[in-house]
Amino acid sequence: MKKFCCFIFFAAIAPAFAGRSVADFSTSVLDPPRFEVAIESGYLLGVAGNPDNYEVAPQFITGRVRWGVLDRDNWLRGYNQFYLTLEAQPIIRGIENFYYGLNFGLRYNFVRPNSRFMPYISGGLGLGWIDSHPDFRGSQGQDFTFNILTAIGVTYKIDNHWSISGGVLYEHFSNGGQTDPNPSLNLLGPQLGLNYSF
Repeated sequence: MKKFCCFIFFAAIAPAFAGRSVADFSTSVLDPPRFEVAIESGYLLGVAGNPDNYEVAPQFITGRVRWGVLDRDNWLRGYNQFYLTLEAQPIIRGIENFYYGLNFGLRYNFVRPNSRFMPYISGGLGLGWIDSHPDFRGSQGQDFTFNILTAIGVTYKIDNHWSISGGVLYEHFSNGGQTDPNPSLNLLGPQLGLNYSF
């Protein structure tokens, strides 16, 4: 009985402590935010393929636009976003020193009724420039390079405008076979973001 009373007590005071009920923070599937901007940061380690142990610290500024809503009473309930990401990626360890680029893609947000947590998946293609050193073994063959970004994670709504997100990011660099050899890079690691919706 004591545990039940404690549960009722905390359930009663939690909304007052937070200033709003959990329901106030949930995203309405019928009207999710139309626009969102995000500042994202990560730390990626080289995996599979390239002989050098790359470490990259990607910094992204991303703009997202809502594009399509799926209103269903199952786990697929959510909405799409089209995004454009500006990339600045210092190469902490590796042959090159930096990578700058763009990425275009889609993100799907799984909306859970009356929950501040919103899982997501995303993926996109882009292009960019790296300070290549083609005479070095394992380096990128030229400055112009394509990129692939895919991510999976969870967004936590702080209020109706602000949210934070965390997940796992995979990135692939390649020049699409324009040079031979084309060693490419595969990178994987954690990513954090601060988002503003309007």
